[in-house]
Amino acid sequence: MSVTVANLGFPRIGPRRELKTALESYWAAKTHKAALLETAAGLRAATWARQRALGVDVIPSNDFSFYDQVLDTSVMVGAIPDIYRALGAADSLDVYFAMARGTQTGTADESCSHGHGKGGDVPALEMTKWFDTNYHYMVPEVTPGQSFQLTSTKAIDEYREAKALGYRTRPVILGPVTWLLLAKSKQNGFDPLTLLPNLLPVYAELLRRLRDAGADWVQIDEPALVLDLDDRARGAFATAYIMLAHTVPDVKLMLATYFGPLGDNLATAVGLPIAGLHIDLVRAPEQLDEVLAKAPPELLLSLGVIDGRNVWKANLTALLDRYEPIVKLRRNVQIAPSCSLLHTPIDLALETKLDVQVRDWLSFAVQKLEELSILRLGLADGRYVISDELAANADSITSRRTSSLTNDRRVRARVSAVTADWARRAVPFGERIKLQRSILNLPPLPTTTIGSFPQTAEVRKARAAHGKGALDHAAYKQFLQEETERAIRWQEEIGLDVLVHGEFERNDMVQYFGEQLAGFTFTKAAWVQSYGSRCVRPPIIYGDVSRPKPMTVDWWAYAQGLTTRPMKGMLTGPVTILQWSFVRDDQPREQTCRQIALAIRDEVVDLEAAGAKIIQIDEAALREGLPLRRADWQPYLDWAVECFRITASGVKPETQIHTHMCYSEFNDIIAAIGAMDADVISIETARSKMELLDAFATYRYPNEIGPGVYDIHAPRIPTVDEMQQLLIKAGGRLSSGQLWVNPDCGLKTRKWEEVKPALINMIDAAKGARVALG
Repeated sequence: MSVTVANLGFPRIGPRRELKTALESYWAAKTHKAALLETAAGLRAATWARQRALGVDVIPSNDFSFYDQVLDTSVMVGAIPDIYRALGAADSLDVYFAMARGTQTGTADESCSHGHGKGGDVPALEMTKWFDTNYHYMVPEVTPGQSFQLTSTKAIDEYREAKALGYRTRPVILGPVTWLLLAKSKQNGFDPLTLLPNLLPVYAELLRRLRDAGADWVQIDEPALVLDLDDRARGAFATAYIMLAHTVPDVKLMLATYFGPLGDNLATAVGLPIAGLHIDLVRAPEQLDEVLAKAPPELLLSLGVIDGRNVWKANLTALLDRYEPIVKLRRNVQIAPSCSLLHTPIDLALETKLDVQVRDWLSFAVQKLEELSILRLGLADGRYVISDELAANADSITSRRTSSLTNDRRVRARVSAVTADWARRAVPFGERIKLQRSILNLPPLPTTTIGSFPQTAEVRKARAAHGKGALDHAAYKQFLQEETERAIRWQEEIGLDVLVHGEFERNDMVQYFGEQLAGFTFTKAAWVQSYGSRCVRPPIIYGDVSRPKPMTVDWWAYAQGLTTRPMKGMLTGPVTILQWSFVRDDQPREQTCRQIALAIRDEVVDLEAAGAKIIQIDEAALREGLPLRRADWQPYLDWAVECFRITASGVKPETQIHTHMCYSEFNDIIAAIGAMDADVISIETARSKMELLDAFATYRYPNEIGPGVYDIHAPRIPTVDEMQQLLIKAGGRLSSGQLWVNPDCGLKTRKWEEVKPALINMIDAAKGARVALG
């Protein structure tokens, strides 16, 4: 019997976000390219050393990225659109970061002191969510007949780097079929999967070069195998892996699947000429028996038994009960996290101020690898070897289950009392909108923003000083009021129709609310990468959720008191709070979501009572929460839409309810979006050039909509003509009377010097579009 511990990937940002600091310093031309590369090398070396010290037998390499692993793959295979190739060498950081962030300024070449490449006005690639996570990836862009070549040797270089430091690693690469299934083409109707024959020789060359560097195993991630696939896609997997096995037979492939069950793709997966298969037994524990029945005896099974996407301690005794018989049945087994630990914070040891009881229930990336090492000892040598660890773990599990912190009878009774009327507005949209328009008196194509304005260094400094006690509450409040007033006066000056207060008092659109809700706790250093240098500290929902007191009313009232223009009340919706938190796993997610919905409903009602005429309830993550298998969609959509409607349906017809959604493919859920019955929805469409609006046009979406015309995820400033053309394009899909004008998302991550000209251009574009669209 042989049991080994494998890891599929480790967070790359560093325990104290060292990569974020290095990236942003490099982008601001404050440091040299050499400094960025040195920081990256140091992080990789420390990560490899840490995993070895934690007892990991199979350590990954090439799980590090400067921005995104999908973008790394696009550059690796030479899928670099022509607009970026003029910016430098195909494997240069200039091209890489232009694809990620766009570029609009700069004239130096690669050899200049800061290593920044030639500028120009080049937009970034489209960005969207990685499966059903809050991690974002850059969408590969391909063209018919495209050729590929091995443009980047990053995977090989990092394997050699680890080897030179004494670590024999298993390189990780994104599989060719998943990469093509994620790719898009600007040519309508083109199927990127037809490019597989062109792509496979590049993967074969990569595997040969990894073999020559000394790699005997390579992990190929193919998470697309947990999706609904047709015979064409399943055939692509067979084609790809038969070719790779024939071409490079002396490299063993560990095919990694995660985020769900293989289901009807199981026969395809176990029939491939691979040496190992990783399965997610946290998201899909039910698949184990069928996998065991169908997997060839010689296939190394990697069992994803520790949750790679949440922060709760595993029940080690229960895992031993489940997997001891499996280990005895099969000659060789690996145990691993369910997926890459990219989605978890790094180290619980950095959290010194958490409630002691709650802290005892948690497990971050480092602790998850420790759990795997304990399990390995128990599975290989017997439970007596880990009796102390098992006893301590059992105490934690029991404490969490029975604690008064996790159970609130009043909250549960309120949820049980909810009826269908709580999720239904009393007056239909057609009648509501007439009342709202008569009260608001806005022009056609009204302009607004999504909510936040730049969180400058001064804002962050003041918040940090207040948190440390160096700035008292009165001084901090005065500072925030001054920032708010400046933002309102500037919005009035440039002519925005509907204003926002800027959210300078808010650290994060979820954290701000979670800190004021019962049932949540927060960390100081539990950062998780969202994209690039953007990191978040997700709240941890450990107990039943309620709202002890109003959360935003005072700041809204202060802001509205400064202007006669409509001031939006700004809230985050229940599904988004749920999705962007680490959620308790001891009750159904929908139960927790309903609790949050009732808390936000209370806030909506209080805002209306204070005089708010427009209230925005952002559901940026509604599409993100959609299950990966279509058969599971409707139950989720039913409770997700119901939860939104619970928050929005306690107000009068004349109160206008807005919502916002992030990058998503809306076609398949457009009916559910319509069922939300928001008066106005804003969506991110700038990067897709209004492509995402097609679903709303085909569906004949009846309510009002603000398709984003300004991509806020890149520093680039769009021109007036560019945004006007997007609005005219939107007007060709929907009635101009339905349209609002707004950026793609909130502006907190941008700088004022980017935001100001961009919004001025947006307002000018709206004026031009009003004329053009009549």
